[in-house]
Amino acid sequence: MSIVAPPDPETRVVLSNISWATFEALLAETDQRNTRFTYDRGILEIMSPSVEHEWYHRLLGRLVEAFTMERNIPIRSTAATTLKSQLKDRSLEADESYYLANELLVRGRIDLDLAHDPPPDLAIEVEISRSAVDKLAIYADLGVSEVWFYNGESLRMYTLQPDGTYERKPRSFLLPQLTKDIIEGFLARRHESDETTWIRSFHDWVRMAPE
Repeated sequence: MSIVAPPDPETRVVLSNISWATFEALLAETDQRNTRFTYDRGILEIMSPSVEHEWYHRLLGRLVEAFTMERNIPIRSTAATTLKSQLKDRSLEADESYYLANELLVRGRIDLDLAHDPPPDLAIEVEISRSAVDKLAIYADLGVSEVWFYNGESLRMYTLQPDGTYERKPRSFLLPQLTKDIIEGFLARRHESDETTWIRSFHDWVRMAPE
């Protein structure tokens, strides 16, 4: 079995009545560098990210990585690793994902499995086009502590609550010095310089920001 990615780089294809076995076969046989899969209890959405989409999530990832480096915060990056639970019949691939609070539990591991391991603490999603699937509900079911959504202009931050639902917040729970306004401000300056100069300015801000 094989599948061809949608020709439009940001086109989303939604398939219904897809079994878990078929979904896993597609995962195994598709070039995942060019696609993102979201599976929700028989509904499968396939998206091929655009250049703009990829740029935004890498900028967001660089901000997280720069901040944790400057503050000496242990981190494990898992990028677009497939997060799936056959028990819950749900799966998705974040644009960027990280272990922070649970970094020590997965340190050095390459065989991560949500059946036995905790999910990443932070997931980042870019939404140039809106998903047809409720990704936040999937993240909640998988137990991801914090999720960021960025649409090219504005950032939404969600923190998982004890009742299993997300609450929108103005700042990161995991990295409290990072607020919605600060991140949006730096992302708004992405066209003003090369990326090296841009990320250096963020490093400078982190060094000056209060603990």
